[in-house]
Amino acid sequence: MKIGMLHFKVGATDGVSLEIEKWKQVLEGMGHCVVLCAGDLGMADGVLIKEMYHHTPAAQRLYANTFVALANYDETGYRLELEMLAEKIESSLKRFIIEEEIEFLIPHNIWSVAVNPAAAPALARAARELGMRTLAHHHDFYWERVDGVALTCGTAVELADKFLPPRDPLFRHTVINSLAMKEVAARKGIETQVIPNVFDFAAAEWAVDYFNRDFRMRIGVGENDILILQATRIVPRKGIELAIDFVQALNSPERRKKLEGSGLYDGRTFTSEDRIVLVLAGYTQDETTGQYVALLKEKIEQSGVDALFIEDIVAEKRNKINSEKIYSLWDTYVFADFVTYPSLWEGWGNQLLEALRARLPFMLFEYPVYVEDIKSKGFRAVSIGGTLSGRDEKGLAHVPSETMEKAADEAVDLLSDGRLRREMVDHNFRLAREQYSLDSLRDYFKRLIG
Repeated sequence: MKIGMLHFKVGATDGVSLEIEKWKQVLEGMGHCVVLCAGDLGMADGVLIKEMYHHTPAAQRLYANTFVALANYDETGYRLELEMLAEKIESSLKRFIIEEEIEFLIPHNIWSVAVNPAAAPALARAARELGMRTLAHHHDFYWERVDGVALTCGTAVELADKFLPPRDPLFRHTVINSLAMKEVAARKGIETQVIPNVFDFAAAEWAVDYFNRDFRMRIGVGENDILILQATRIVPRKGIELAIDFVQALNSPERRKKLEGSGLYDGRTFTSEDRIVLVLAGYTQDETTGQYVALLKEKIEQSGVDALFIEDIVAEKRNKINSEKIYSLWDTYVFADFVTYPSLWEGWGNQLLEALRARLPFMLFEYPVYVEDIKSKGFRAVSIGGTLSGRDEKGLAHVPSETMEKAADEAVDLLSDGRLRREMVDHNFRLAREQYSLDSLRDYFKRLIG
């Protein structure tokens, strides 16, 4: 079939964009033709419908007035703007389906997270009018946002009831974890299928090559420095302040002394001159207020942690802009020594799979979906627990200090003991390949699409 795959944006390093690429790869391997359609194409090829993008002023205003406060207009004005944008998107979607001769639709997150609320009714109406069979994949739901939401008026309630997600025999629904499956059934009476995040564990190992060999030098990290990678987007629910606390704990005199005495897991020396550097490779654009990034930078300065924000030279795929290299997200893993993954909430967790794929040890906060769906599989991790000890006056999260200290001790062992490290990462890789490969995704598609 010719399949239209839709999202607010594609071709970026966020989890949904990365998962879309995996779905596209598997579907095309099964003989289907996949055409991407989004409000921002990033580095991908596809059909652009600019009004679908969630970072336009109109989309951001509608989101705030749907889920935060009806502040920019009264309910009549809100409904009018919602409908006007929905009609534009609907018209463009119908044109896309007809001109591209689309036979089947796979929208990602449009009927769930609603960061551009007008896209949800637009897609439902276009699909119904043209009789399009649809398999919706819901990564995140609006009610899961850790900063809280509140439907602001009757029109917002109607939008959520009818379209987030919609009920229709033409539409089948999938989610990425069992908690969401239960919640959608309870809230909406809609049956869903769980399709977890997956990864290509059969591809060649990520390695040093002609393009990426200068990566450490480019970002100013020495060959013997310890590179701690935080590869997620920089938004509050990712708990990145906990990664800062973790690196600060690693930098204690006692732990540095142990690393200096033993050397690193791969034979590199580590001296008093070498650094432990937190490298933040994810992008900040989804942090719309800018306050979280500013708070992180303030915390970094106060804690004395070495940290680098490198989103300007990292993308989904390698590229060159004005003769300057843009590295892929996967290049960052090649040079990492350890991964931090302190997310407070994840729909599933792409960075977890990426760390497993890269055979890197990782620290994580035991977020609810990890506890419910993943932990029982037997992965070995450096855990900082699943309970916060509180938040500071600026709203940044903390875990008990003894928990963080214990995690730092475990990490030092993995940074200094090559045998211990190999046992952990090889064990995790084998488990991940068995449970979350592209073959498992292909099996889901055979049942759901044919």
